[in-house]
Amino acid sequence: MLALLAAASVCSLTLGTPYVPLHRLPAALLDGDTTLAGIVVGELRVPRLVLALLAGACLGAAGLVLQEALRNPLAVPEMLGVSSGAALGVAAPLVLAVSVPAVVQPLMAIGGAALGGVLTLLAAGAGRSPSAVLLTGAAVAAALQAALLVLMVMADQLDLQLIYRYLLGSLSARTWDDVGGLWPWLLVAVPALVLCAPVLSVLRLGDEDAETLGVRARRARFAALAVAVVLIAPVTAVCGPVAWVGFLAPHLARRLAPRADAVRWLPWSAAWGAAVVAVADVPARLALAPVETPVGAWTALLGVPAGVALLRSGRLRPRDGGPTDPAGATREAAR
Repeated sequence: MLALLAAASVCSLTLGTPYVPLHRLPAALLDGDTTLAGIVVGELRVPRLVLALLAGACLGAAGLVLQEALRNPLAVPEMLGVSSGAALGVAAPLVLAVSVPAVVQPLMAIGGAALGGVLTLLAAGAGRSPSAVLLTGAAVAAALQAALLVLMVMADQLDLQLIYRYLLGSLSARTWDDVGGLWPWLLVAVPALVLCAPVLSVLRLGDEDAETLGVRARRARFAALAVAVVLIAPVTAVCGPVAWVGFLAPHLARRLAPRADAVRWLPWSAAWGAAVVAVADVPARLALAPVETPVGAWTALLGVPAGVALLRSGRLRPRDGGPTDPAGATREAAR
């Protein structure tokens, strides 16, 4: 993972037009190089790389929170109405010609994401069954995507192109202002994650065992969804819904430590999410240069075959006494 992060970072900062040799990077980054290469690196490539790392880390952590809270390795933001709701909250003002300041866009995304997540839990009986939440979330996500399609039909040609590119997830033309828009939400999300991780380990035991240990499962599931919303919605407001990162990163983290718990998986899941987005952004910039492709298309291309490989290897199926088996987790807790 560290090798991937280093390679992706070097490629992001050096490759492209203009090409910046590796030995010129320190001058461009530290000495305030006023040449074209220095301006491109300092004002465009560095904030884009930082945004890719932050967005990937948020999506990776949110994916782990959802999967652990629902005790389902297939739970992802795209299947719970969270990503679709956030995208709807950002796209609706654009199509309806409502002037929204850039500062308010994350709030619109959070409102849409919260709407999708709450609808999912309420329709599934307030989170009574994790499998019911997942199935209901897929239906809610489909309904929100249908609403997005209606908005796209109403949009003019220019707005349609903007919405289409946004819905695929893109890091194109992002600056330090976009990066700065994420920091306030991270200051809220990181302490919430620290408090949430031990509760996730208890929820893996099952609702009845969690209630026995003093954790109210339904409230804890709502709280976990709230943490995921705070992580996903600001990223979606800035970059669009970058697909499959929330699915792939937690499974890569579990592969490093199959017998660990959510507390140990959380930082690894965030790191793998950052690595996935940073790696995917390199071909997004360069594969069809000078035309940029959406990074969300490349994360999907990476995530789909990786998910199929994990399914075929049996790593998504609960093992007897393994970390995704509630009975095994109960025996471990008893010991």
